[in-house]
Amino acid sequence: MKTKQTAEEKWLGVNETQVGGDHYLTEIQPWDFILANNLSFLEGNIVKYICRYKTKGGVQDLYKADHYLKKLIETEEK
Repeated sequence: MKTKQTAEEKWLGVNETQVGGDHYLTEIQPWDFILANNLSFLEGNIVKYICRYKTKGGVQDLYKADHYLKKLIETEEK
């Protein structure tokens, strides 16, 4: 479901707004770091969950990061 943007949001860049919370409104956006470093899907999700665990998901986000890390290790060992 798409939500309607406010007039202010229409003029802000995507790094200045966030849909569904404020856990990524940081000085360095995780997606900017992921793109700048050409990280894979698995690597990007590890970064994402590590960056947000203190402000959103707590220990559960650390388990999610661990889950993606285990998959990355599994694929690298093949």
